[in-house]
Amino acid sequence: MTDGKIRALLLENVHAEAVTRLESEGYVVETVSGALDAEELAERLPGVSLLGIRSKTRVSARALQSADRLVAIGAFCIGTEQIDLVAAAASGVAVFNAPFSNTRSVVELALAEIIALTRRLTDKNQKMHAGIWDKDAAGSHEVRGRTLGIVGYGNIGSQLSVLAENLGMTVYFYDAEDKLSLGNARRCETLEGLLEIADVVTLHVDGRPGNSGFFGDAQFARMRPRSLFLNLSRGFVIDHAALGRHLASGHIAGAAVDVFAHEPKSRGDEFKSELRGLPNVILTPHIGGSTEEAQADIGRFVANKLVTFVADGNSTLSVNLPSVALLARETTHRLAHIHRNTPGVLAQVNSILARHAVNVEGQLLATRGDVGYVLTDIGRNFSEDVLTELRGMPETIGLRVLS
Repeated sequence: MTDGKIRALLLENVHAEAVTRLESEGYVVETVSGALDAEELAERLPGVSLLGIRSKTRVSARALQSADRLVAIGAFCIGTEQIDLVAAAASGVAVFNAPFSNTRSVVELALAEIIALTRRLTDKNQKMHAGIWDKDAAGSHEVRGRTLGIVGYGNIGSQLSVLAENLGMTVYFYDAEDKLSLGNARRCETLEGLLEIADVVTLHVDGRPGNSGFFGDAQFARMRPRSLFLNLSRGFVIDHAALGRHLASGHIAGAAVDVFAHEPKSRGDEFKSELRGLPNVILTPHIGGSTEEAQADIGRFVANKLVTFVADGNSTLSVNLPSVALLARETTHRLAHIHRNTPGVLAQVNSILARHAVNVEGQLLATRGDVGYVLTDIGRNFSEDVLTELRGMPETIGLRVLS
Protein backbone atom coordinates (compact mmCIF):
# COMPACT_ATOMS: atom_id res chain seq x y z
CA MET A 1 0.00 0.00 0.00
CA THR A 2 0.99 3.64 -0.53
CA ASP A 3 0.05 5.94 2.36
CA GLY A 4 -2.36 3.26 3.51
CA LYS A 5 -4.04 3.11 0.09
CA ILE A 6 -4.54 0.01 -2.02
CA ARG A 7 -2.25 -0.17 -5.05
CA ALA A 8 -3.49 -1.56 -8.36
CA LEU A 9 -1.27 -2.41 -11.32
CA LEU A 10 -3.07 -2.63 -14.68
CA LEU A 11 -1.20 -3.96 -17.72
CA GLU A 12 -1.84 -4.29 -21.46
CA ASN A 13 -3.99 -1.19 -21.97
CA VAL A 14 -6.83 -2.25 -19.71
CA HIS A 15 -9.77 0.03 -20.51
CA ALA A 16 -9.98 3.42 -18.80
CA GLU A 17 -13.35 2.42 -17.29
CA ALA A 18 -11.43 0.09 -14.99
CA VAL A 19 -9.06 2.87 -13.96
CA THR A 20 -11.96 5.20 -13.23
CA ARG A 21 -13.78 2.57 -11.17
CA LEU A 22 -10.75 1.66 -9.07
CA GLU A 23 -9.73 5.26 -8.52
CA SER A 24 -13.28 6.06 -7.39
CA GLU A 25 -12.60 3.74 -4.44
CA GLY A 26 -9.47 5.69 -3.55
CA TYR A 27 -7.06 3.11 -4.94
CA VAL A 28 -3.70 4.17 -6.37
CA VAL A 29 -3.71 2.90 -9.97
CA GLU A 30 -0.62 2.41 -12.12
CA THR A 31 -1.03 1.51 -15.79
CA VAL A 32 1.38 -0.10 -18.25
CA SER A 33 0.61 -0.15 -21.97
CA GLY A 34 2.16 -3.52 -22.80
CA ALA A 35 2.61 -6.95 -21.25
CA LEU A 36 5.36 -7.78 -18.77
CA ASP A 37 7.57 -10.84 -18.92
CA ALA A 38 8.04 -13.07 -15.88
CA GLU A 39 11.04 -11.19 -14.49
CA GLU A 40 9.49 -7.75 -15.02
CA LEU A 41 6.26 -8.84 -13.38
CA ALA A 42 8.06 -10.29 -10.37
CA GLU A 43 9.86 -6.97 -9.92
CA ARG A 44 6.66 -4.91 -10.09
CA LEU A 45 4.39 -6.99 -7.84
CA PRO A 46 5.76 -6.18 -4.35
CA GLY A 47 3.36 -3.77 -2.67
CA VAL A 48 0.61 -4.37 -5.26
CA SER A 49 -2.81 -5.48 -3.94
CA LEU A 50 -4.67 -5.77 -7.26
CA LEU A 51 -3.24 -6.90 -10.60
CA GLY A 52 -5.07 -6.41 -13.89
CA ILE A 53 -3.93 -8.17 -17.07
CA ARG A 54 -5.25 -9.28 -20.44
CA SER A 55 -4.09 -12.28 -22.46
CA LYS A 56 -0.34 -11.79 -22.94
CA THR A 57 1.00 -11.45 -19.39
CA ARG A 58 1.64 -14.82 -17.75
CA VAL A 59 1.21 -14.95 -13.98
CA SER A 60 3.28 -17.90 -12.78
CA ALA A 61 3.77 -19.41 -9.36
CA ARG A 62 7.18 -17.72 -9.28
CA ALA A 63 5.64 -14.31 -9.91
CA LEU A 64 3.08 -14.92 -7.18
CA GLN A 65 5.88 -15.67 -4.72
CA SER A 66 7.14 -12.11 -5.17
CA ALA A 67 3.71 -10.65 -4.40
CA ASP A 68 3.64 -9.69 -0.74
CA ARG A 69 0.25 -7.90 -0.68
CA LEU A 70 -1.64 -9.32 -3.65
CA VAL A 71 -5.34 -9.91 -2.93
CA ALA A 72 -6.86 -10.46 -6.38
CA ILE A 73 -6.08 -10.68 -10.08
CA GLY A 74 -8.44 -9.39 -12.74
CA ALA A 75 -8.19 -11.00 -16.18
CA PHE A 76 -9.78 -8.34 -18.40
CA CYS A 77 -10.65 -10.94 -21.03
CA ILE A 78 -12.35 -14.34 -21.23
CA GLY A 79 -9.45 -16.74 -20.85
CA THR A 80 -7.48 -17.37 -17.67
CA GLU A 81 -5.00 -19.99 -18.90
CA GLN A 82 -2.24 -17.36 -18.66
CA ILE A 83 -2.61 -17.47 -14.86
CA ASP A 84 -1.50 -20.31 -12.60
CA LEU A 85 -4.90 -20.63 -10.93
CA VAL A 86 -3.83 -23.37 -8.51
CA ALA A 87 -0.86 -21.37 -7.28
CA ALA A 88 -3.03 -18.26 -6.96
CA ALA A 89 -5.60 -20.12 -4.84
CA ALA A 90 -2.83 -21.62 -2.71
CA SER A 91 -1.60 -18.08 -2.10
CA GLY A 92 -5.07 -16.83 -1.20
CA VAL A 93 -5.33 -14.71 -4.36
CA ALA A 94 -8.74 -14.59 -6.06
CA VAL A 95 -8.92 -14.50 -9.86
CA PHE A 96 -11.80 -12.92 -11.78
CA ASN A 97 -12.43 -12.69 -15.52
CA ALA A 98 -15.11 -11.44 -17.93
CA PRO A 99 -16.75 -14.56 -19.36
CA PHE A 100 -19.62 -12.77 -21.13
CA SER A 101 -18.71 -9.16 -21.85
CA ASN A 102 -17.13 -9.53 -25.29
CA THR A 103 -19.36 -12.30 -26.66
CA ARG A 104 -21.25 -10.06 -29.08
CA SER A 105 -18.06 -8.52 -30.45
CA VAL A 106 -16.49 -11.89 -31.22
CA VAL A 107 -19.69 -13.13 -32.84
CA GLU A 108 -19.95 -10.06 -35.06
CA LEU A 109 -16.34 -10.48 -36.21
CA ALA A 110 -16.95 -14.14 -37.04
CA LEU A 111 -20.04 -13.26 -39.10
CA ALA A 112 -18.19 -10.47 -40.89
CA GLU A 113 -15.36 -12.83 -41.79
CA ILE A 114 -17.72 -15.57 -42.98
CA ILE A 115 -19.41 -13.09 -45.33
CA ALA A 116 -16.10 -11.59 -46.47
CA LEU A 117 -14.63 -15.00 -47.30
CA THR A 118 -17.80 -16.31 -48.95
CA ARG A 119 -17.95 -13.21 -51.17
CA ARG A 120 -14.17 -13.30 -51.75
CA LEU A 121 -13.90 -9.71 -50.56
CA THR A 122 -10.21 -10.14 -49.67
CA ASP A 123 -9.38 -10.95 -53.30
CA LYS A 124 -11.56 -8.15 -54.68
CA ASN A 125 -10.11 -5.61 -52.26
CA GLN A 126 -6.52 -6.58 -53.09
CA LYS A 127 -7.12 -6.25 -56.83
CA MET A 128 -8.85 -2.88 -56.46
CA HIS A 129 -5.87 -1.52 -54.51
CA ALA A 130 -3.66 -2.81 -57.33
CA GLY A 131 -5.78 -0.89 -59.84
CA ILE A 132 -7.52 -3.96 -61.30
CA TRP A 133 -11.27 -3.78 -61.96
CA ASP A 134 -12.44 -7.40 -61.64
CA LYS A 135 -16.26 -7.31 -61.70
CA ASP A 136 -17.01 -11.02 -61.75
CA ALA A 137 -19.40 -13.25 -59.76
CA ALA A 138 -17.34 -16.42 -60.12
CA GLY A 139 -16.57 -17.98 -56.73
CA SER A 140 -18.71 -15.49 -54.80
CA HIS A 141 -21.70 -16.81 -52.86
CA GLU A 142 -24.40 -15.77 -50.44
CA VAL A 143 -24.18 -17.20 -46.93
CA ARG A 144 -27.90 -17.94 -47.06
CA GLY A 145 -28.41 -21.66 -47.48
CA ARG A 146 -24.86 -22.61 -46.59
CA THR A 147 -24.00 -24.88 -43.66
CA LEU A 148 -22.12 -23.52 -40.65
CA GLY A 149 -20.33 -25.97 -38.35
CA ILE A 150 -19.57 -24.55 -34.88
CA VAL A 151 -16.97 -26.36 -32.77
CA GLY A 152 -17.55 -25.32 -29.16
CA TYR A 153 -21.10 -24.32 -28.21
CA GLY A 154 -20.49 -22.04 -25.25
CA ASN A 155 -21.44 -18.37 -24.88
CA ILE A 156 -19.90 -17.34 -28.20
CA GLY A 157 -20.73 -20.44 -30.22
CA SER A 158 -24.38 -20.46 -29.17
CA GLN A 159 -24.92 -16.75 -29.89
CA LEU A 160 -23.22 -17.16 -33.26
CA SER A 161 -25.61 -20.04 -33.90
CA VAL A 162 -28.66 -17.83 -33.41
CA LEU A 163 -27.44 -14.93 -35.56
CA ALA A 164 -26.19 -17.22 -38.34
CA GLU A 165 -29.64 -18.82 -38.52
CA ASN A 166 -31.13 -15.35 -38.89
CA LEU A 167 -28.95 -14.95 -41.99
CA GLY A 168 -30.41 -18.14 -43.43
CA MET A 169 -27.57 -20.51 -42.62
CA THR A 170 -28.10 -24.10 -41.53
CA VAL A 171 -26.25 -24.62 -38.24
CA TYR A 172 -24.63 -27.75 -36.83
CA PHE A 173 -22.49 -27.80 -33.71
CA TYR A 174 -20.16 -30.11 -31.84
CA ASP A 175 -19.25 -29.82 -28.17
CA ALA A 176 -17.53 -32.31 -25.89
CA GLU A 177 -20.15 -31.50 -23.24
CA ASP A 178 -23.89 -31.99 -23.54
CA LYS A 179 -25.30 -28.61 -24.61
CA LEU A 180 -28.87 -27.55 -25.33
CA SER A 181 -29.23 -26.41 -28.94
CA LEU A 182 -30.76 -23.00 -29.65
CA GLY A 183 -33.20 -22.38 -32.48
CA ASN A 184 -32.92 -25.02 -35.19
CA ALA A 185 -29.24 -25.81 -34.60
CA ARG A 186 -28.47 -29.51 -34.72
CA ARG A 187 -25.92 -31.31 -32.59
CA CYS A 188 -23.30 -33.58 -34.14
CA GLU A 189 -22.19 -36.52 -32.03
CA THR A 190 -18.64 -36.40 -33.41
CA LEU A 191 -16.30 -33.71 -34.68
CA GLU A 192 -15.69 -35.77 -37.80
CA GLY A 193 -19.40 -35.81 -38.55
CA LEU A 194 -19.54 -32.02 -38.40
CA LEU A 195 -16.48 -31.57 -40.62
CA GLU A 196 -17.98 -33.71 -43.37
CA ILE A 197 -21.13 -31.59 -43.78
CA ALA A 198 -20.07 -28.00 -43.02
CA ASP A 199 -19.35 -25.39 -45.69
CA VAL A 200 -17.82 -23.21 -42.97
CA VAL A 201 -16.09 -24.52 -39.83
CA THR A 202 -15.49 -22.10 -36.95
CA LEU A 203 -13.73 -22.87 -33.67
CA HIS A 204 -14.94 -21.44 -30.34
CA VAL A 205 -13.33 -23.76 -27.79
CA ASP A 206 -11.83 -22.79 -24.46
CA GLY A 207 -8.19 -22.72 -23.42
CA ARG A 208 -8.00 -25.90 -21.35
CA PRO A 209 -4.71 -27.80 -21.90
CA GLY A 210 -6.53 -30.76 -23.45
CA ASN A 211 -7.50 -28.58 -26.42
CA SER A 212 -3.89 -27.91 -27.40
CA GLY A 213 -3.26 -29.00 -30.98
CA PHE A 214 -6.55 -30.86 -31.30
CA PHE A 215 -7.27 -29.49 -34.80
CA GLY A 216 -4.54 -30.46 -37.25
CA ASP A 217 -3.84 -32.11 -40.57
CA ALA A 218 -6.32 -34.96 -40.10
CA GLN A 219 -9.16 -32.58 -39.26
CA PHE A 220 -8.41 -30.21 -42.14
CA ALA A 221 -8.31 -33.18 -44.52
CA ARG A 222 -11.73 -34.28 -43.24
CA MET A 223 -13.32 -30.94 -44.10
CA ARG A 224 -15.32 -30.59 -47.29
CA PRO A 225 -13.34 -29.54 -50.40
CA ARG A 226 -13.38 -25.75 -50.87
CA SER A 227 -14.83 -25.13 -47.41
CA LEU A 228 -13.89 -22.21 -45.18
CA PHE A 229 -12.18 -22.25 -41.77
CA LEU A 230 -12.18 -19.76 -38.88
CA ASN A 231 -10.40 -19.74 -35.53
CA LEU A 232 -11.30 -17.03 -33.04
CA SER A 233 -10.71 -19.14 -29.91
CA ARG A 234 -7.11 -19.96 -28.92
CA GLY A 235 -4.01 -19.98 -31.08
CA PHE A 236 -2.60 -23.24 -29.76
CA VAL A 237 -5.65 -25.34 -30.66
CA ILE A 238 -4.75 -25.57 -34.36
CA ASP A 239 -1.71 -26.57 -36.43
CA HIS A 240 -1.04 -23.41 -38.46
CA ALA A 241 1.44 -25.14 -40.75
CA ALA A 242 -1.17 -27.79 -41.62
CA LEU A 243 -3.74 -25.07 -42.30
CA GLY A 244 -1.25 -23.35 -44.60
CA ARG A 245 -0.70 -26.54 -46.60
CA HIS A 246 -4.43 -27.13 -47.08
CA LEU A 247 -4.93 -23.51 -48.14
CA ALA A 248 -2.04 -23.74 -50.61
CA SER A 249 -3.44 -26.96 -52.10
CA GLY A 250 -6.87 -25.38 -52.53
CA HIS A 251 -8.62 -27.96 -50.37
CA ILE A 252 -9.50 -25.13 -47.95
CA ALA A 253 -10.82 -22.18 -49.99
CA GLY A 254 -10.24 -19.52 -47.34
CA ALA A 255 -9.54 -18.92 -43.68
CA ALA A 256 -9.78 -16.28 -40.99
CA VAL A 257 -7.48 -16.49 -37.96
CA ASP A 258 -7.54 -14.08 -35.03
CA VAL A 259 -5.41 -15.93 -32.46
CA PHE A 260 -1.92 -17.40 -32.56
CA ALA A 261 0.19 -19.63 -30.36
CA HIS A 262 2.95 -17.00 -30.23
CA GLU A 263 1.74 -13.41 -30.35
CA PRO A 264 3.82 -10.21 -30.18
CA LYS A 265 4.02 -8.74 -26.71
CA SER A 266 3.26 -5.14 -27.66
CA ARG A 267 1.49 -3.16 -30.34
CA GLY A 268 3.83 -2.46 -33.25
CA ASP A 269 6.04 -5.52 -32.72
CA GLU A 270 6.68 -7.78 -35.72
CA PHE A 271 4.13 -10.54 -36.33
CA LYS A 272 5.48 -13.79 -37.75
CA SER A 273 3.32 -16.59 -39.18
CA GLU A 274 3.38 -19.16 -41.96
CA LEU A 275 -0.06 -17.84 -42.93
CA ARG A 276 1.22 -14.42 -43.99
CA GLY A 277 0.88 -13.71 -47.68
CA LEU A 278 -1.58 -16.50 -48.44
CA PRO A 279 -4.52 -15.45 -50.64
CA ASN A 280 -8.06 -15.37 -49.27
CA VAL A 281 -6.80 -15.46 -45.69
CA ILE A 282 -7.91 -12.85 -43.16
CA LEU A 283 -5.38 -12.36 -40.36
CA THR A 284 -6.35 -10.17 -37.41
CA PRO A 285 -4.27 -9.35 -34.29
CA HIS A 286 -6.40 -11.03 -31.57
CA ILE A 287 -9.15 -8.43 -31.87
CA GLY A 288 -12.22 -10.63 -31.49
CA GLY A 289 -13.24 -8.80 -28.35
CA SER A 290 -11.51 -5.54 -29.21
CA THR A 291 -14.40 -3.17 -29.65
CA GLU A 292 -14.85 -0.07 -27.58
CA GLU A 293 -18.16 -1.41 -26.30
CA ALA A 294 -16.75 -4.77 -25.23
CA GLN A 295 -13.62 -3.35 -23.64
CA ALA A 296 -15.62 -0.78 -21.69
CA ASP A 297 -17.97 -3.51 -20.44
CA ILE A 298 -15.02 -5.73 -19.50
CA GLY A 299 -13.34 -2.84 -17.70
CA ARG A 300 -16.41 -2.13 -15.62
CA PHE A 301 -17.29 -5.76 -14.95
CA VAL A 302 -13.89 -6.98 -13.78
CA ALA A 303 -13.12 -3.79 -11.84
CA ASN A 304 -16.43 -4.16 -9.99
CA LYS A 305 -15.55 -7.75 -9.10
CA LEU A 306 -12.20 -6.62 -7.70
CA VAL A 307 -13.77 -3.80 -5.69
CA THR A 308 -16.45 -6.10 -4.27
CA PHE A 309 -13.90 -8.72 -3.26
CA VAL A 310 -11.70 -6.13 -1.54
CA ALA A 311 -14.59 -4.47 0.27
CA ASP A 312 -16.95 -7.35 1.10
CA GLY A 313 -14.93 -10.50 0.45
CA ASN A 314 -17.63 -11.78 -1.92
CA SER A 315 -16.08 -14.14 -4.47
CA THR A 316 -19.01 -14.73 -6.85
CA LEU A 317 -17.70 -15.77 -10.30
CA SER A 318 -14.14 -16.21 -9.09
CA VAL A 319 -12.49 -18.82 -11.32
CA ASN A 320 -10.24 -20.26 -8.62
CA LEU A 321 -11.76 -19.65 -5.17
CA PRO A 322 -15.01 -21.03 -3.73
CA SER A 323 -18.00 -18.83 -4.53
CA VAL A 324 -19.14 -17.08 -1.35
CA ALA A 325 -21.50 -14.09 -1.09
CA LEU A 326 -22.69 -12.90 2.31
CA LEU A 327 -24.97 -9.89 2.67
CA ALA A 328 -23.01 -7.02 4.19
CA ARG A 329 -23.95 -5.64 7.62
CA GLU A 330 -23.28 -2.10 8.82
CA THR A 331 -22.74 -2.95 12.48
CA THR A 332 -20.13 -5.70 12.15
CA HIS A 333 -16.60 -6.47 11.09
CA ARG A 334 -16.09 -9.19 8.51
CA LEU A 335 -13.38 -11.82 8.62
CA ALA A 336 -12.42 -13.31 5.25
CA HIS A 337 -10.54 -16.54 5.93
CA ILE A 338 -9.01 -18.58 3.11
CA HIS A 339 -7.71 -21.96 4.22
CA ARG A 340 -6.69 -25.42 3.15
CA ASN A 341 -9.76 -27.58 2.79
CA THR A 342 -9.43 -30.06 5.64
CA PRO A 343 -12.13 -31.30 8.06
CA GLY A 344 -12.76 -29.25 11.19
CA VAL A 345 -11.51 -25.84 10.06
CA LEU A 346 -14.84 -24.11 10.61
CA ALA A 347 -15.07 -25.64 14.09
CA GLN A 348 -11.59 -24.31 14.90
CA VAL A 349 -12.50 -20.81 13.68
CA ASN A 350 -15.65 -20.72 15.78
CA SER A 351 -13.87 -22.20 18.78
CA ILE A 352 -11.31 -19.38 18.71
CA LEU A 353 -14.08 -16.80 18.43
CA ALA A 354 -16.05 -18.39 21.28
CA ARG A 355 -12.99 -18.57 23.50
CA HIS A 356 -12.61 -14.81 23.17
CA ALA A 357 -16.34 -14.17 23.65
CA VAL A 358 -16.77 -12.95 20.09
CA ASN A 359 -20.30 -13.41 18.80
CA VAL A 360 -20.88 -14.68 15.25
CA GLU A 361 -23.63 -12.63 13.59
CA GLY A 362 -23.39 -14.10 10.12
CA GLN A 363 -21.29 -16.81 8.48
CA LEU A 364 -20.93 -18.62 5.16
CA LEU A 365 -18.46 -21.33 4.12
CA ALA A 366 -17.74 -22.91 0.73
CA THR A 367 -15.00 -25.18 -0.53
CA ARG A 368 -13.46 -25.78 -3.93
CA GLY A 369 -10.89 -28.51 -4.37
CA ASP A 370 -8.08 -28.01 -1.88
CA VAL A 371 -9.26 -24.55 -0.79
CA GLY A 372 -11.94 -23.42 1.65
CA TYR A 373 -13.26 -19.90 2.11
CA VAL A 374 -15.37 -18.65 4.99
CA LEU A 375 -16.83 -15.21 5.61
CA THR A 376 -17.72 -14.45 9.22
CA ASP A 377 -19.43 -11.32 10.49
CA ILE A 378 -18.60 -10.53 14.10
CA GLY A 379 -19.20 -7.70 16.53
CA ARG A 380 -16.92 -4.69 16.45
CA ASN A 381 -15.31 -5.42 19.82
CA PHE A 382 -12.56 -8.04 19.56
CA SER A 383 -8.92 -8.24 20.49
CA GLU A 384 -5.88 -8.59 18.27
CA ASP A 385 -5.34 -11.98 19.89
CA VAL A 386 -8.31 -13.31 17.92
CA LEU A 387 -6.62 -12.42 14.63
CA THR A 388 -3.29 -13.77 15.79
CA GLU A 389 -4.80 -17.15 16.63
CA LEU A 390 -6.74 -17.34 13.35
CA ARG A 391 -3.62 -16.50 11.34
CA GLY A 392 -1.68 -19.05 13.36
CA MET A 393 -3.94 -21.96 12.42
CA PRO A 394 -1.93 -24.51 10.37
CA GLU A 395 -4.65 -24.52 7.72
CA THR A 396 -4.76 -20.74 7.25
CA ILE A 397 -3.75 -19.43 3.83
CA GLY A 398 -4.84 -15.85 4.36
CA LEU A 399 -6.99 -13.69 6.63
CA ARG A 400 -8.39 -10.24 5.93
CA VAL A 401 -10.39 -8.03 8.27
CA LEU A 402 -13.06 -6.05 6.43
CA SER A 403 -14.96 -3.14 7.94
